[in-house]
Amino acid sequence: MSLVRVDDRDGIALVTIDRPPANAMDPQLLADGLAALDDLVAAAPSAAVLTGSGGFFSGGADLRVVPALPADEQAEMARQINRLFAGWYEFPRPLVCAVNGHAVAGGLILALCGDYRVVGESGSFGLTEVKVGIPYPSMAMAVVHAELTAPVARRLTMLGRLYDAAGALEMGLFDEQVGDEAVLDRSLEMAAEYAALPAKTFEIVKRRLRAGVADSATKGLFGGAEMTGWALDDAPDAAATVLSNRRSDQ
Repeated sequence: MSLVRVDDRDGIALVTIDRPPANAMDPQLLADGLAALDDLVAAAPSAAVLTGSGGFFSGGADLRVVPALPADEQAEMARQINRLFAGWYEFPRPLVCAVNGHAVAGGLILALCGDYRVVGESGSFGLTEVKVGIPYPSMAMAVVHAELTAPVARRLTMLGRLYDAAGALEMGLFDEQVGDEAVLDRSLEMAAEYAALPAKTFEIVKRRLRAGVADSATKGLFGGAEMTGWALDDAPDAAATVLSNRRSDQ
C-alpha cells in the first residue's frame, strides 16, 4: 500500500502523506511520493492540495533511518528529495499546502513548495537540519532562497529554532491561518479558486515566476557532495540528541 494517498475532490487532487507517526521521509515514502507526483503530472487535475495525516504535515527526513544508511543510499535519498521538491515546486497545476500540524526540516521545505499555504493553530515549524548534522539538499536550499526573505532564511537555517504557527505566519512561511479543524476545507476552497483561473495561463505564469530555481540546484542534484553522502559524521549523535529532546518534551 502506498504511503501517499491521492483522492479526487471534484476534480481537485487531495494528496495525503500517510506514514505515521510523523510522516517522516524514508526511501519508501520518497519512492511513493515521486510515483504519485508523476501520476498527477500526467493526470493534470484542476489543482492539488497536499496535506499530512494525523498531527504532522511532515517531520522531514526520518532521523532514525538516514544517519544509519550507507553513504551511497544517503546520496540516493538526497537525490530523491531533490527530485520531489523540484517536482512539487514546478508542478504545473495550482498547489495548495494544507499544513495540518508540525512541519519541520524537509517537511517545511515541502510546504514552501506550495503556491498557497494554509496553516492551523497547532504544531511547530522550523528548519532544523543544522542541529542534526544533515546539510540541506541543493533543491531544498534553492526553495528557501526563492520563497523566504534573506533575514528569515538566515535565522531559520543557521539557528535551527522551532516556532509556533503564529510566529511562522508572521515570518511569511504561510499565507493564512485558520482553526485546526478548518485547514483542509479552507485549502480546498483556495484550490477551487485557483482552479477557476485559465489553466494554460496559470501554468505559464507559474513557470516564468519560478524559472531558474531548479536550475540553480542542478549541480547539487547531479553531482558534488550529494553523490558521495549526505549526513555528516556527527549526524548519528546529533540526531539521537534531537530525538531524545523530542521525547522529553512530549
